[in-house]
Amino acid sequence: MATVHNNSLNRLSAGGLLISLGIIFGDIGTSPLYVFKAIFNQGTVTPDLVIGAISCVFWTLTLQTTIKYVLITLNADNKGEGGILSLYSLVRRRAKWLIIPAIVGASTLLADGMITPAITISSAVEGLAIHNPAFPTVPVVVLIISLLFVIQRFGTSIVGRVFGPLMLVWFSTIGILGFAYIDKAPEVIKALNPYYAIHTIVHYPNALFIIGAIFLCTTGAEALYSDMGHCGKSNIRVSWIFVKLCLILNYFGQGAWLITHQGNVLGENNPFYAIMPDWFLFYGIIIATVAAIIASQAMISGSYTLISEAVRLNIWPKVTIRYPSDQKGQLYVPSINLILFIGCMLIIFVFRKSSNMEAAYGLAINLTFLSTTILVIYFMLRKRIHKLWIVLFALIYFTVEITFLVGNGVKIGHGGWLTLLLALTIFIVMYAWYTARKIKNRHVKFDDIKKYYPIISELSEDETVPTFASQLVYLTSANNKEEIETKVIYSILNKKPKRADVYWIVHVDVMDTPHARDYTVNQLIPGKLIRIDFKLGFREEQKISLLLRKVIEDMVSKGEIDITSQYKTLKKYHIPGDFNFVVLEKVFTKTSELNWPERIVMELYKILKNFSLSEEKGFGLDSSFVTLERVPLNIPNTGNLQLRRVK
Repeated sequence: MATVHNNSLNRLSAGGLLISLGIIFGDIGTSPLYVFKAIFNQGTVTPDLVIGAISCVFWTLTLQTTIKYVLITLNADNKGEGGILSLYSLVRRRAKWLIIPAIVGASTLLADGMITPAITISSAVEGLAIHNPAFPTVPVVVLIISLLFVIQRFGTSIVGRVFGPLMLVWFSTIGILGFAYIDKAPEVIKALNPYYAIHTIVHYPNALFIIGAIFLCTTGAEALYSDMGHCGKSNIRVSWIFVKLCLILNYFGQGAWLITHQGNVLGENNPFYAIMPDWFLFYGIIIATVAAIIASQAMISGSYTLISEAVRLNIWPKVTIRYPSDQKGQLYVPSINLILFIGCMLIIFVFRKSSNMEAAYGLAINLTFLSTTILVIYFMLRKRIHKLWIVLFALIYFTVEITFLVGNGVKIGHGGWLTLLLALTIFIVMYAWYTARKIKNRHVKFDDIKKYYPIISELSEDETVPTFASQLVYLTSANNKEEIETKVIYSILNKKPKRADVYWIVHVDVMDTPHARDYTVNQLIPGKLIRIDFKLGFREEQKISLLLRKVIEDMVSKGEIDITSQYKTLKKYHIPGDFNFVVLEKVFTKTSELNWPERIVMELYKILKNFSLSEEKGFGLDSSFVTLERVPLNIPNTGNLQLRRVK
């Protein structure tokens, strides 16, 4: 994430408040650009509908954003970090099926990351066409979005520092503009009464369309939670008071403008720009465009963080993750950058105008909201919250979010199919990768390592076997310290006997916490066979070469191990021995024993493997010190094979 990641900022402070304005509220903060335009896009403007719509917006922001996310969900922090995969990490041990809402939430959030830049930047730039309808807005939008994705590879930490002040200008501007227009139709204040929201939903003939459009006011709520680790919950909660006030003032101001234009059809007019004085319009468009770019940047950066977590949790293929600056949390994922860019361009190509995008927006993120609700319920169970509160939470938010889902369902035929298709594609990738790994693990056989202690000790000293490496390292998935994959033993003893001075067994355990770098050392055969267990947080880089080197340096300094080469000349001059990593690539040789859904998953896995990093690159190993061995996971059984020997 392109932000300052500092523990001091997680405490309530002026700097933390300013940074939270810059990176947390971009998406939800730019929603006034298109919400009322979406609500009144088709029908005639009437005072009752205006007051009902404002009431719906106010109570949606209160129920969904303030109560669900700001007050409740922010408590589900994983060592200070938030987001749907952080939340899943907290509750995944409670039920295996929770991977489904986690993957649904992550895939729909990524799909939302494709449409957010398109709709926010289009809505902002289209202001230029108010006085000049022939102005080519689409090429300008394409240019801005293209530049935004190009600069990602260089890191955005410098830009990140100015996000806060710029968004302070944005929120102050929309708040003042809205407040200045309320006195034109002060009756909009009645919208604070929830009666008008309920009355509109129950009695308005086109209520489902209205519900789907109203949902757009809270689409950025998930970002409040996802980016919690960059600012801390206290800063988010306090700054939300200011943000919500500015948003409500702007919505009420737009509502007042609509009431003064009752009986009209909105058409291509945007109430957001209509409440601006003519002399301010150009400046307003510039400020809106900057805010839209910041909102898009936050969504893109959030997608990088999400994918990096998904890779560590084995629900996304291993991909290149770069760190373009020294700033903690600053990520760049080239493959996701390309996917998001293509997705954005596809949405612009299909819909062209923001008014068309509004019809598709919100459907995918609605599913993220529902997924978060399911995971939060399990978090509450884990925290032993009173069952009555959990039932009340579930009842309220399933009712609200399923109602929104039904309303958003109307959008499927108006373009919502595209965002659902994008989300479904991402879901299939995540589910196939996760399930294939489970299928592969089911076929891995383990052996008791203790019975091999004598032969490994003797092999290490056997001068009739040529030395394969001074220090030989294997990666293992065995959680039990007394077990080892049968294939590792086969590689050492059978495939080509591998003599080494020291055999290292390395195991990586991805923890439920985001930031952890712990390790344990077990000398299974002192000085001959050593097991290192790394416990790494799901946001930590898995640079095994570097981590292992650091562990060995510490062990050498403490006199726990001697890594001096045993070759006479090198030993004489105390030269350290060479290291060699043996990576066993497990290959499925026969899928006939799997059921047909598993066969489909394994076929998809084979395709995805072509786009994934190799095992050595995925674990951050130096390829010049790696020997790759392909081993079959399931060797065909000869028991049923009939042969006849003839003379």
